[in-house]
Amino acid sequence: MKNLTLALITVLLFSCKAEKKEIPLSKPNVVFIFADDMTYSAINALGNKEIKTPNLDKLVHNGTTFTHAFNMGGWNGAICAASRAMIISGRKLWEVNEFRENWSNGKEFDKTWGKLMEGAGYDTYMTGKWHVDAKAQNVFQNVIHTRPGMPGDAWAKELTGSKFSTLKENGLKPADIMPIGYNRPQNENDTTWTPTNMKHGGFWQGGKHWSEVLRDDALGFIDQTKTSKNPFFMYLAFNAPHDPRQAPKEFVDMYSLDDITIPESFLPLYPYKDGMGNGPSLRDEALAPFPRTEFAVKVHTKEYYALITHLDFQIGKIIEGLEKTGKMDNTYIIFTADHGLAVGKHGLIGKQSQFDHSIRAPFMIVGPKIPKYKKIDTDIYLQDAMATSLELAGVKKPEYVFFNSVLDLVNGDRKESHYDAIYNGYIDLQRMIRKDGYKLILYPKMDVVLLYDLKADPKEMNDLAANPEYKEKVDTMFAELMILQKDMEDTLDISSVLKNYRAKK
Repeated sequence: MKNLTLALITVLLFSCKAEKKEIPLSKPNVVFIFADDMTYSAINALGNKEIKTPNLDKLVHNGTTFTHAFNMGGWNGAICAASRAMIISGRKLWEVNEFRENWSNGKEFDKTWGKLMEGAGYDTYMTGKWHVDAKAQNVFQNVIHTRPGMPGDAWAKELTGSKFSTLKENGLKPADIMPIGYNRPQNENDTTWTPTNMKHGGFWQGGKHWSEVLRDDALGFIDQTKTSKNPFFMYLAFNAPHDPRQAPKEFVDMYSLDDITIPESFLPLYPYKDGMGNGPSLRDEALAPFPRTEFAVKVHTKEYYALITHLDFQIGKIIEGLEKTGKMDNTYIIFTADHGLAVGKHGLIGKQSQFDHSIRAPFMIVGPKIPKYKKIDTDIYLQDAMATSLELAGVKKPEYVFFNSVLDLVNGDRKESHYDAIYNGYIDLQRMIRKDGYKLILYPKMDVVLLYDLKADPKEMNDLAANPEYKEKVDTMFAELMILQKDMEDTLDISSVLKNYRAKK
């Protein structure tokens, strides 16, 4: 009898253990929210008290923020195209530029972000801005409302039969053929364009603001997840706050020009603008008049803030929708943007520069066991979002993925950056290395070298390159940039730039 009792207990214990093994751990849901042209400083909770971002503030307070998240550059003026190709593929800048041909030929889709998540058992969803050579339907299972690079693309084509990228070939500047919304405001009486006027198209094309359409798409996806037992991965890519910066009147009216300050680094004209590719022929720079005026910068900033606050409102509705599913205790939200934006800093308007305002984006992660209201100043790339989601999904990072998960930094298992230095390259016109609190910028076509001490000069206003005390620092960083170029498969020859720069001095 005693032996029988022991046998029964053993069977019961074994059965319980076996039953527990059969119950799989539920994989977490991942919601990736991607803004367009949103600089790192455009969030109230991160120090900008002029802007209203209550829902993004909640992400800051309820999760961990990386204060130094960077993009790696671009092959043309559309920096967002390179940024998005890198985040979808996991490959670094110049490598993915070559890899795009595979997508065009219908190859290698299985190695994209969406397909890797799908292979891990996820239902995948995508809506919003795409601007990647691969078709979104080849990367995600559920796709709706894929948007072009900017709302104005269709607008320009309608008026000119050509996209902005071909204007230079025609000997035209954007302001020459599309004055509405460009080269403005000329003065305080310039009312030729307003962000609330729906007749201008742009974000209003189709009758409903594109950010609101994306919100509704996202809520529709969220509703679909209620009937599925699979974990879900959502890629929600807003076009906002990219220009044309249009928002409903109630959001524009939240801001007064009297309350908007001029950036410390404001300049009427950036002295190297033409040689580094930021002259009047660059579409982004044609948005405001040359030379820049304080009034024009205030107007553009007001419209920028209004569109971000409108974006923030939609994000709030999406989060509310997620909370109603009852799955938020097993859901991670990652928010970032494809790069930053100048909006008047250094006399620039766009993102085609090496200054932090243009290459640095916000980056927040919220979810189970993620520390709340934690800020980490370790350097990362914003494309680390892909590798982070793969780790959350239990997917071993493929060897071809260059970028890294940030979870070890979030959890405190690692303190130092995964990257020895931060690199950025823009066509053949700009190169940058950011390391140990310093930044070295090159404009190779002009043999210009700039050095900034980022701790003492975070606004990057005091160039130290010609200072004899910093000669060794310049030499060291220049040599490190050349080594970093090889790692990045960057073939631009910059070897003579420093020598030529000093010869001119």
